[in-house]
Amino acid sequence: MSYNLDQFVSDCRSILKRDPGPNGREEVRTRLERLLSNKDFVEEYCGEQVPRGLKVLYEDQELGFQILAHINDNARTSPPHDHGESWAIYGQASHYTDMTEWEREDDGSEPEKARLKPVKNYRLLPGHAGIYQDGKIHSIDYPDRARFVRVTGTNLDKIYRVSFDLASGKINRMAPQQAT
Repeated sequence: MSYNLDQFVSDCRSILKRDPGPNGREEVRTRLERLLSNKDFVEEYCGEQVPRGLKVLYEDQELGFQILAHINDNARTSPPHDHGESWAIYGQASHYTDMTEWEREDDGSEPEKARLKPVKNYRLLPGHAGIYQDGKIHSIDYPDRARFVRVTGTNLDKIYRVSFDLASGKINRMAPQQAT
């Protein structure tokens, strides 16, 4: 029997109860890659027949983590952003997503401005997953019809995060309920 969503949820719960830190999250990332190797799962939750948009597949009431399917019709490039006090794991279901990780070049003394530099670029292909630990600045770029599954440490709609305008250096505080 193929590894399925229920097994993934169960594994996430036991892993994150045992180790909610970076090592446990890395274990979740590898399990997400295993889940994405299940073609039936990908078809059911990320296939062409799935309604477009963002769908919560699971939210853990005790630990707070979420599993979401991103079913996109149109290409998008996000500005550099973080996930606040949460972490995120992106797992590619179809097409690809180009990921860029960023670091601040300044000392952070100006609370409304930042200079960023890219430090890592890579492409997630179907079946691959990448992780962003708490506060890691990143941006994503995907083509039309790309689909991915994202696991977050909490419901990002309930916390503050920031995005960065590369041209002006302005730091934009993103209110809860604003998707990235």
